[in-house]
Amino acid sequence: MKQKNMDMLNGSIANKILLFALPLAATGMLQQLFNAADIAVVGQYVGANAMAAVGSNSPIIGLLVNGFVGIALGANVVISNYTGQQNIIGIKKVVHTSILFSLIGGVGITLLGEIISSPLLHLLSVPHDVFPMALAYLRIYLLGMPVIFLYNFESAIFRSQGDTRTPLICLIISGILNIALNLLFVCVIGMDADGVALATVLSNLLSSALLFIMLVRRKDAIKLHIKNIKIHSTVLKPIVKIGLPAGLQTMVFSLSNICIQSAINSLGSTVMAASSAAFNIEILAYYLVNSFGQASTTFVGQNYGAGKIDRCRRITKVTLAINIGITAVVSSVILLFGKPTLSIFNSDPEIISVGIIRLSFILIPEAVNAVMEVMSGSMRGYGYSLVPAIITFVGVCGIRITWVYTAFKASPTFLTLMIVYPVSWTVTAAVLVIAYLLFMKRFKQTKSVNT
Repeated sequence: MKQKNMDMLNGSIANKILLFALPLAATGMLQQLFNAADIAVVGQYVGANAMAAVGSNSPIIGLLVNGFVGIALGANVVISNYTGQQNIIGIKKVVHTSILFSLIGGVGITLLGEIISSPLLHLLSVPHDVFPMALAYLRIYLLGMPVIFLYNFESAIFRSQGDTRTPLICLIISGILNIALNLLFVCVIGMDADGVALATVLSNLLSSALLFIMLVRRKDAIKLHIKNIKIHSTVLKPIVKIGLPAGLQTMVFSLSNICIQSAINSLGSTVMAASSAAFNIEILAYYLVNSFGQASTTFVGQNYGAGKIDRCRRITKVTLAINIGITAVVSSVILLFGKPTLSIFNSDPEIISVGIIRLSFILIPEAVNAVMEVMSGSMRGYGYSLVPAIITFVGVCGIRITWVYTAFKASPTFLTLMIVYPVSWTVTAAVLVIAYLLFMKRFKQTKSVNT
């Protein structure tokens, strides 16, 4: 594969943002489609209980994976800054540190997850008839955490150079394997939720291995030398400083979703199955939103490293405008085809009806989420991750948990529960915009004093 790094420091912004973000969005969407294949296969060939078993694990898996995805953003920002500074030695240190750090972290999460998997599912109030399959799925999935984390850090390394195409190609290859193994394990061998979990682990192993090989074969600053893989404390500190708050910010969504999933589980297996199916559709729009947030992080990161502050501001404005516009269009299209898409997972009219309720409350206000992602992403590009993380924690997690124990408790219906999504997004987006404007004002004043 020919390597071609994107010049983020010069030229037009809009077309490069699109060239960066769209393959990244496609990567997330395809990843989710392959995950949705897990639910679709067990839903069609095993039954609603198996479908609910896989779906009930989504918040837990999201919590574990999103934490390290956020930390991987730290590596992205640091490499981007070094790229803008043309600091080749710094780039190499981050690359080799990231590889080992991801593997160590993945093993640690696997061990911890295996210990607390059963208590976590009990905490989520997973029904007794679903619990055994849900536990088997989670424990097998956890075995793949080291390679899942490795893939995300490898992807972050490629993204720091503007290359979002290579991770996409690797994902397509591994995703095809995932679908094939799903059908083999479930339809041929006769496995249920454990079969699709095993298929996911093996396909993730392939995608991370492919990216590893490509890093070894690179000819530029991000080339991986196996003998040089070690932790460099000088670069690990900024990776964690930027990445940990970003990881906590993404985990906030998963923490609040665990609370909401527990409330959903209390409404029965039909609502569980419907919500799981809808989640696997609506998340496609989120990956689009998130891709532009990551674009703003990477572009701002490189230009900030090069000292091009005015261009950083333009990047934020352009990215925000594009993100809102595209998200509104895509969300409308997904909602328009909501019923036939839900029927792919399960043809039960009641499941489809409940699923449409969730899709409506998530997709219609999805553009508000776009504001949150770009504001947070831009501040991370400057190296400031803590403030957006705190705002998101209070605005998203705080509001949603409070809602579950107040509004939902007073009126325990699925409709009541879904209202919390647009409410929490709107409040958080408004505060993030204010925080960004204050940050830029203070940043400008500090720069003026220093010059």
